[in-house]
Amino acid sequence: MAEAEPLRPIELQPQPKTVQELAAIDGKNVPERYIRKADDNGGEALDAPFPVLDVPTVDLQLLASSSSGGEELKKLRSALSSCGCFQAINHGITSAFLDTLQEVARQFFALPSEEKKKYSREIGSIEGYGNDMILSENQILDWTDRLYLVLSPEDKRTLKFWPENPESFRRILHEYSMKLPVIVEVILKAMARSLDLEENQFLQQYGGQASMHARFNFYPICPRPDLALGVKPHADGSAITLLLQDKEVEGLQVLKDDQWFSVPIIPQALLINVGDQVEIMSNGIFKSPMHRVVTNSEKERITLAVFCVPHPDQEIQPVEELINETNPRLYKKVKDYVSLFFQYYQQGRKPIEAALL
Repeated sequence: MAEAEPLRPIELQPQPKTVQELAAIDGKNVPERYIRKADDNGGEALDAPFPVLDVPTVDLQLLASSSSGGEELKKLRSALSSCGCFQAINHGITSAFLDTLQEVARQFFALPSEEKKKYSREIGSIEGYGNDMILSENQILDWTDRLYLVLSPEDKRTLKFWPENPESFRRILHEYSMKLPVIVEVILKAMARSLDLEENQFLQQYGGQASMHARFNFYPICPRPDLALGVKPHADGSAITLLLQDKEVEGLQVLKDDQWFSVPIIPQALLINVGDQVEIMSNGIFKSPMHRVVTNSEKERITLAVFCVPHPDQEIQPVEELINETNPRLYKKVKDYVSLFFQYYQQGRKPIEAALL
């Protein structure tokens, strides 16, 4: 079967106002473009109470240890094969630094609109400040504003999108980007060891030219959480995603066994989830979780997601040692999965279908 030709997004005119501006103009109603029909949600109320997901907590210091990490490896494998995510503690980044990172994000989104719009993304591009790409007239939009930035490789950064206000923003984000590769390497090696593979099996496919993309998410107060979603249901096209949650306000939900579960907050932990590309590498053993974000009628919410993505030319495929008579190969070899991801995602289809045999 030939690989689908990636479609490049053709964006219509962007929304004239950010979600933050819309919320400030009318604090009682949600514009029609953001309202989700009951059928879109399986008939459920978006603001209904949801059960809390039991997300395993994994100690990265123990995970990195070849002598004392056995139990953590079992927890890691169990977590990623059931719900596709875990709470990472002892990751080596201080609480004070994470507080500072969250504070500069809060300060940026609190700036006047004119200041933030100096960093507005360009039509047809995801990088910069703005909200949903609008690709069709009937598209239902997410109740969120974003600042999307390429972190690495450093020579791919577009600094005109990197805020200079607050003054410390660039420095703090750069420092964060320098701390993450060590964490990513520990996790990818541990994933392989948890499956009794040579520890570099996933790391080799992830590749030396992988990139990291940061997305700061701002969810304004929503007057009708029963009608709008902060982010529509999706799985990530990354290898893995590292999420720094809001310290106080929940909103992330994961789909497990056809039921939506709320993801709890562990302050200073990083929530790690598998993306589609590691699901492919693991031949479906690790699950790239479907997730979404619900809105809040009382509090704003700010999070920072970092997507760790193999180079577009890097070939991704199931590790041969994981294929046998009882576990046949599920996925074909793919390149530039993010382009395939975008194509299927905008069609309302699961992007990983593009890689199925």
